[in-house]
Amino acid sequence: MPPGTIDAHFLQLANANIGIAHKVCRIYFRDPEDQADVLQEMMYQLWRSFEKFDNRSKFSTWMYSVCLNTALTFKRRSDRRRTTEMVLEHEQIADPVDSYHEAAISALYSAIATLSPINRAIIMLYLEELSYEEIAQITGLSRSNVSVRLVRAKKELQKLMKTS
Repeated sequence: MPPGTIDAHFLQLANANIGIAHKVCRIYFRDPEDQADVLQEMMYQLWRSFEKFDNRSKFSTWMYSVCLNTALTFKRRSDRRRTTEMVLEHEQIADPVDSYHEAAISALYSAIATLSPINRAIIMLYLEELSYEEIAQITGLSRSNVSVRLVRAKKELQKLMKTS
């Protein structure tokens, strides 16, 4: 493929699947600046490795894999740099129904954030309705290991959601 065609093809695929990168960012990072930084790094890593994408899997599956690996690497680096950080959150209440849904979603993301990095990835991919085979391919785990981890992670989330 001529270079300009590769650029256009990459942009088309990346734009069609950009939600994947945003979801991974939100699962692993709460700070908007960190989310923006890791999103930029994800796009760079996707572009850098696009020529190695061989169409053996769906683009979205490959993109999840690259984005998860990038997020985990970024998280390890940023965790080493940060010693202590205070995060103050302030919520303004507008519509009670919207506030309830936002609070529920926020509570779910907070509960997911307490899971191990690999279980976070598995839950996120499960919520995206990916098959166990696709989750296994993205995470590098066996299908049975994905199944076991998913059951355990769901139970852990249920406990966390009941206590909050």
